Amino acid sequence: MYILGISAFYHDSAACLVHEGEIIAAAQEERFTRKKHDSGFPHRAVQFCLAQAGIGITDVRYIAFYDKPLIKFERLLETYVGFSPRGIQSFLAAMPVWLKEKLLLRKLLQNEVLACAEGVDKAQLPEFLFGEHHESHAASAFFASPYQKAGVLCMDGVGEWATTSAWLGDGNKLTPLWEIPFPHSLGLLYSAFTYYTGFKVNSGEYKVMGLAPYGEPKYVKAIYEHLLDLKPDGTFRMNMEYFNYCTGLTMTSRKFDEAFGGPPRQPESKLSQREMDLARSIQEVTEEVMLRLSRTMHRETGVDYLCMAGGVALNCVGNGRVLREGPFKGLWIQPAAGDAGGALGAALNAWHLYENKPRIADNVKDQMRGSYLGPAFSNEEIESRLKQLGAAYVRLDEQDLFNRVAEELAAGKVVGWLQGRMEFGPRSLGGRSILGDARSTKMQSVMNLKIKYRESFRPFAPSVLRERVSDYFQMHCDSPYMLLVAPVLEKRRLPFNPGQKGLWGIDLLNVPRSDIPAVTHLDYSARVQTVHEDTNPRYHRLLKAFEEKTGYAVLVNTSFNVRGEPIVCTPEDAYRCFMRTEMEVLVLENCVLMKEDQKPLEGDSDWKKEFELD
Repeated sequence: MYILGISAFYHDSAACLVHEGEIIAAAQEERFTRKKHDSGFPHRAVQFCLAQAGIGITDVRYIAFYDKPLIKFERLLETYVGFSPRGIQSFLAAMPVWLKEKLLLRKLLQNEVLACAEGVDKAQLPEFLFGEHHESHAASAFFASPYQKAGVLCMDGVGEWATTSAWLGDGNKLTPLWEIPFPHSLGLLYSAFTYYTGFKVNSGEYKVMGLAPYGEPKYVKAIYEHLLDLKPDGTFRMNMEYFNYCTGLTMTSRKFDEAFGGPPRQPESKLSQREMDLARSIQEVTEEVMLRLSRTMHRETGVDYLCMAGGVALNCVGNGRVLREGPFKGLWIQPAAGDAGGALGAALNAWHLYENKPRIADNVKDQMRGSYLGPAFSNEEIESRLKQLGAAYVRLDEQDLFNRVAEELAAGKVVGWLQGRMEFGPRSLGGRSILGDARSTKMQSVMNLKIKYRESFRPFAPSVLRERVSDYFQMHCDSPYMLLVAPVLEKRRLPFNPGQKGLWGIDLLNVPRSDIPAVTHLDYSARVQTVHEDTNPRYHRLLKAFEEKTGYAVLVNTSFNVRGEPIVCTPEDAYRCFMRTEMEVLVLENCVLMKEDQKPLEGDSDWKKEFELD
């Protein structure tokens, strides 16, 4: 039985195909359309999933959608009525789309699916199923996890009504325990500070987390006094007088400005110590809420393991603290924890809950296949496409390939790396990555300013051989999805007293913190990806080759894109990104391209303006 899961119409639309409970394929629509956070119906992602399995839409038993729009509409109406007459402008802006499309979602979905399936009529379409938003998150976390029994914690902005929900997963069952309803939302609280510090909501939250170590927690007391009534068990209520997201077109109100010393920072303007202190403060509050909630989950359920999903579960600093300081033996986070992963959860929910199919888990291996669930390209396909592009390349055999790339990395070059199937979720995990030498003191600055075209303060993550992770970091568990932060080992750290140097804020960026400075953040932390031979043997082999040449089993790994652009999907996407940046080497499977051998890119768009980089 095939089940197609779909997430669409809000942000990060995606499709996922499950066969007999096994995940066959999953991808976000943005990777195909090249429109970041694409919210439209995932036509191309659906077509990819079906093609990957070699089937048509008539071979699918169910199409499972990741939320229930009528309940969401109910929440919108009740919110507008509850806050009236404020919010009339926001109400008038939202209603036309709802009245035209979203209230007739079943019909809209039918039409969109028909557009993906040539020669199929409505009578031949699969049955449509609709799961609740947080139920889809919980299913994506638990059913894909390695655990037979676990608590499940979902935290995001908002689904239909729930913003935080707790579940108990046992075998093929998910039992809801409790939830915190809108408008009280940890995700929206963090997004309010994302907006207030001058970053984009739904994409800039990573920047706030990366900025936090540069600041001091000066505003924690003010957050608790004015914004958040946090209980000992981790539940909370927010003072909505300080926020504007219920009825307005901004996240924060004038009262918020008064409490925190002025208006929001203008986007792209210079960062000040105030923004750094705000980031540090909201990060500390968020971590405290996550820790309290996890302890409550353990106390109420008595289980040994915790699964997490929802946008807040992408806060890898908080995740690291929950693992290290919390009461659970193991923690598993869905790598596509945001709305894209809802497509996966909806499909798995249909299989296990709706069809009541059994589930086998060994508490060791998850069901995500390393999250390598997207398209892949053969060497023959790549060569054909490179010839069409007029690109200069050499094709190497396996042994020569890994030796050559390891040599280029050891020489300090930045390498674009496209291998195997594309990752599902927001992280590049060695399928669509930009790589560099973690030993370099200049690599972070070079990658941020000349490759990624993004803010200089943003940290980079290390990829490390799983069998070597404890040689570099205070970590003894798997972290294949780059969703846990761990401290760098004390013996690898370099002493530093900022007072002696007279430095502060972002000036501290260029001071090495360890013998792997390119991946060691200001607070001696790192967002770790462990690389496993069974899920990504080629990336594992490259790290082994690099270790043989340098003695270090660690590389810088960042997503293969520039700021504002989705991660690359195809060889053409990779070549275009390679040519637009100061990347020196491009590796597409066994094909190696050197920048100095390429002719200038012709007919390119004004991409810096398109991605808002000017």
